[in-house]
Amino acid sequence: MQGVDAFVAVHGGIKADANVLQSLPMREPELNPSPSPGDAVHATTCYMCACRCGIKVWTLDGRIRYIQGNPDHPVNRGVLCAKGSAGLMQHYSPARLTRPLLRTGERGKGEFKEIEWDEALRIATSWLAPLRANNPDALAFFTGRDQSQALTGWWAQQFGTVNYAAHGGFCSVNMAAGGLYTLGGSFWEFGEPDWDHTQYLMLWGVAEDHDSNPIKLGLGKLKGRGAKIVAVNPVRTGYGAIADEWIGIRPGTDGLFAFALIHELLRSDRIDLDYLVRYANAHWLVV
Repeated sequence: MQGVDAFVAVHGGIKADANVLQSLPMREPELNPSPSPGDAVHATTCYMCACRCGIKVWTLDGRIRYIQGNPDHPVNRGVLCAKGSAGLMQHYSPARLTRPLLRTGERGKGEFKEIEWDEALRIATSWLAPLRANNPDALAFFTGRDQSQALTGWWAQQFGTVNYAAHGGFCSVNMAAGGLYTLGGSFWEFGEPDWDHTQYLMLWGVAEDHDSNPIKLGLGKLKGRGAKIVAVNPVRTGYGAIADEWIGIRPGTDGLFAFALIHELLRSDRIDLDYLVRYANAHWLVV
């Protein structure tokens, strides 16, 4: 069989096979569009930044399998950023310390060995006991963020030193106090501006990795109803990109700009002196 006859025969066979396939019943694949990532879910808080978003952590046989935003949490309302999702990677990172390390080489050599907690406590006691016996104030005790300041501060007091502080004393306490005096409530993870009624918002030196999800939700509300957003930052990135007005001051001139605003308020008699005298330390200041 050659030529046209062969082509017709083959083509006819293909058509016949196609007819047979069409007559067979089609089976729909069984798909689960929402598979459960684990056998248990735990509501907790994300600590990958200072935002403190609510999260749901799915576990399977006691191991974390999936992290998602908690839609019932008032801070993020279900929104979760990439950093929060990466909390699983941090938890199971091979670089995560699970035991105390004791330096075995010279300082700076990076040579350590793992030791047990009892040995670490004995070493720390041998360092601290002479200080507590002779001059407790010789110990300067500082801790970072989220290290149970109520407990560590109590420990420092029991040790006898007055030289102790934590992250808040260097960073967020002044911010919180300023928020109480100006907004009626502290900002950042401790509270939010009045997103529902604010008509003019100035973002001045905002660290955009802090409180990012709630700020994004709030800025969406402001933009939706036409409120004005002003960004004060040397670069126009992040939140400044959606601001209605950008004030690109030079680095290091924040103080000059602040005093210029104060001067203008005084010049135009827009200062509530009665309020400042009653609720601030303005009567101790010389402007």
